[in-house]
Amino acid sequence: MKSIEIILQNETGLHARPASEFVKLAKSFEAKITLVKGGKEYNGKSILNVLGMGAGKGTQIELRAEGKDEEAALERLSALIKAFSE
Repeated sequence: MKSIEIILQNETGLHARPASEFVKLAKSFEAKITLVKGGKEYNGKSILNVLGMGAGKGTQIELRAEGKDEEAALERLSALIKAFSE
């Protein structure tokens, strides 16, 4: 399992469109994708879980990937999250 810490910088955090794009990309990987906020784990391939996190601007999350394509998943998903704030 690999993980990375990310602080959300975009104005809306992981809500609506960013959450939808994140889940769509997460589903393209075989690895299990998990988001951790405040010690609670959320399924990164579930739009309801990602939206239910309530992760707004400035929120620190841990992005975890576990499986054969975990490194590629972390790289692409973290890049996507960072691109939201550009």
